[in-house]
Amino acid sequence: MNTEMLWNSFLSRIKERISPLSYDTWFKDTKLYKIEKNIAIIIVPMILHKKHLEENYKDEIEEIFNSITGTNFSFQFKLENELTENNNKEDLNGNIINTIGGVPYQSSISANLKSEYTFDNFIVGDSNRFAFTAARAVAEKPGKAYNPLFLYGKSGLGKTHLMHSIGNYIIENSNKRVLYVSSEQFVNDYITAVRNNDKSNFDRIDSFKSKYRNIDVLIIDDIQFLGTATKGQEEFFHTFNQLHDSNKQIIIASDRSVDDLKMLEDRLITRFNWGLTANITPPDFNLRVSIIKKKISHQEAAEDIPLEVIEYIANINDSDVRQLEGAITRVFAYSLMMNKGKVTLDVAVEALKDKVNDRSVYKNDVHRIQRIVCEYFKIDIEDLKGKKRSKDVNYPRQIAIYLCRIMTNESFPKMGTYFGGRDHSTIISAYQKIEKDLKINSQLQTVIKELKSKI
Repeated sequence: MNTEMLWNSFLSRIKERISPLSYDTWFKDTKLYKIEKNIAIIIVPMILHKKHLEENYKDEIEEIFNSITGTNFSFQFKLENELTENNNKEDLNGNIINTIGGVPYQSSISANLKSEYTFDNFIVGDSNRFAFTAARAVAEKPGKAYNPLFLYGKSGLGKTHLMHSIGNYIIENSNKRVLYVSSEQFVNDYITAVRNNDKSNFDRIDSFKSKYRNIDVLIIDDIQFLGTATKGQEEFFHTFNQLHDSNKQIIIASDRSVDDLKMLEDRLITRFNWGLTANITPPDFNLRVSIIKKKISHQEAAEDIPLEVIEYIANINDSDVRQLEGAITRVFAYSLMMNKGKVTLDVAVEALKDKVNDRSVYKNDVHRIQRIVCEYFKIDIEDLKGKKRSKDVNYPRQIAIYLCRIMTNESFPKMGTYFGGRDHSTIISAYQKIEKDLKINSQLQTVIKELKSKI
């Protein structure tokens, strides 16, 4: 396709998006001069056009033009008299465009990314907030914020989700070239490139280097598996250096910290420590509850699922997100088979009974005790944890604290965190108050007995 045909195709597309007046004013008298490497040079009639197109239409021009050509180009707007004398008239009349210098127009698929993993659907809590914030900073300013970014934590905690989110954000908001691979894929590609010692071998090596070094963002997962490949480590060392020296962003994930990667060469460990390391720990109870609510939100009867079911699932699955997903799937499947699709606490307990130890952790859980006490006294859980000190709230709160103390293994300081961040001395005082009243108050004895039976 020559320049004239290509630009006419572009003009017909932009004309559909803007008003006739805007088109006639800013685009009607423009033309594509030529493509030089990865830069498309556009001729405009006046200096005013250069400034206005750059400031107001650049993103739209790039989107339409790149979708037509299948390649990513940057744009320069020039007056005709700014073109060098060496450019002949044939260029102005329409050369055949050479797109070798262009960058393949990327989608999530071509970058090996899962488009469903985004920042918007990543659930943030105390255990992953720092890693999420760092990942977002890198996505917004790749190569400038933290380079490399090293994410680590046990499997199933969200490292891969964050890495894909970074890549998807960059692709959506820039023309930068992104590639996501596992360390295993990196090693396999390298082995394939150097396997045969013949003429074609040089082409494969060049292709390998082009794939991994002519990019703007390299995202590599499970770097710990690079430890078994000595030659792979050496090649990654050189790839890392070239990308880093060119201010290209590198994002790495591992199931252990940098200093625990004993199987990797010291020179790699040193480079991993150049940037920012961010740990992701197992989700706490509140985050697990939020994750479950998000995971079940697409279910038709999600609003009818009792909160105690969600808390039960969250309480007996405390290691990672995948475990939570498996538990949710099992509960819903069991409810369909055994209870006509209705999810109740009894159904959840039965479905997940093999996940509970002989001593039920949920049975003695602080959150369950709080909820049962609130239901018994008909008060809101927010009030129980809040600052209200009226008798109708304060006394049930003291009872809940007493029950938590005798029915769980939580310490007084830890219990304080469950009751709105109260000081441990306040928790001790509440416990002692109920303990003292129980000796002389038969009505309280009855209440405690009833609550214990419910718990």
